[in-house]
Amino acid sequence: MQIQVVKSKIHRVKVTGADLNYIGSITIDEDLMDAANIIQGEKVHIVNINNGERLETYVIPGPRKSGEITLNGPAARKVAKGDIIIIISYGIMDFEKAKMFKPTLIFPNENDNTLT
Repeated sequence: MQIQVVKSKIHRVKVTGADLNYIGSITIDEDLMDAANIIQGEKVHIVNINNGERLETYVIPGPRKSGEITLNGPAARKVAKGDIIIIISYGIMDFEKAKMFKPTLIFPNENDNTLT
């Protein structure tokens, strides 16, 4: 049997922008992507701490060391600049292997989204 498990999580980062007119996705500082083991185009869940909204989208890389976390396209209606969000990606794996799997969890500085 295969199950879906948490693969990566960026816990509590501040939204730096919301661009309704972009074609879609979430832009994430590439340093944060690397630290969380998330790749370009990967599907992620976004959980908004401020208003409880949850959504799915895909990742595009933002400039390194920028701290950028921008929701683009329709997702921009679900957040406001300054909101705190959690970004979660999942993987599918064998049930027995999943019991031993350890996800990559990162906890950036909430004020500027830098790694501490």
